[in-house]
Amino acid sequence: MVKLVALYKQPEDAKAFDEHYFQTHLPLANKMPGLIKATVTKYTGTPMGGESPYYLQADMYFENMEALQSAMASPEGKAAAKDLMGFAGKLVTMMVGEEVNGESQ
Repeated sequence: MVKLVALYKQPEDAKAFDEHYFQTHLPLANKMPGLIKATVTKYTGTPMGGESPYYLQADMYFENMEALQSAMASPEGKAAAKDLMGFAGKLVTMMVGEEVNGESQ
């Protein structure tokens, strides 16, 4: 399984960010073909009690790299990408990874 990870830095206006992210962006992203599931983590701090440099992480799961690439090239994927750049382009880092088991490799 392959996942697209979006890691967001702390926004200046968390309330406005949340409103746009959960009401507009996430529904757009959830329409991407081939998306198996999407999870969102909102960071609340660090183990030492400080503020996290990151605000939110989204993980979008796809069967394989081809499915991810197809989703990104779809009209739904392009709409989600355009929206992302419009409201969080300076905050987001995108990565692609493959899940592996937790045993030492």
